Amino acid sequence: MSLPIYLIGARGCGKTTVGQALAAALGYDFCDTDYYLQQVSGKTVAEIVAEEGWPGFRSRESTSLIAVTAPGKVIATGGGMILAAENRQFMHDNGHVIYLNAPAEILASRLEAYPENAQRPTLTGRPIAEEMAEVLAARDQLYRQAAHHIVDAMQSPEAVVQQIVSALSLACAS
Repeated sequence: MSLPIYLIGARGCGKTTVGQALAAALGYDFCDTDYYLQQVSGKTVAEIVAEEGWPGFRSRESTSLIAVTAPGKVIATGGGMILAAENRQFMHDNGHVIYLNAPAEILASRLEAYPENAQRPTLTGRPIAEEMAEVLAARDQLYRQAAHHIVDAMQSPEAVVQQIVSALSLACAS
């Protein structure tokens, strides 16, 4: 089997949706680090953050990343996974890192259309459009630093999967 594929990007960029489709297309297994963390802890992201704060959640998130990494796996990471330099380096060294890139206003509209407040607690306490602009501005460079490939997440999930498959094929050929 091949190296794991890590999908990174802000909340609402489609990591889980694209990840499931990509895994099916490649015959890989799929894992979402937030879902894994919830299964292992028996708590939602919001509950972990409420009990342990963001630093406690981030520590658990890093542990989950290492635990789920395996060949032949597509891994959808939490939006803040790239905040820890160790996580960026780990993903970059151990697999193919794909940044699903979309503008903050699109991410905000997606999150407003499909709110999952219990799973995705606010990072700033501000309206989602303001929060996404602020968060993306702070993290975009980290996503880019970690990524082997940057993919336009404004397309349909099928088109995003095709773009990722093409990028990986080119990478393997060189």
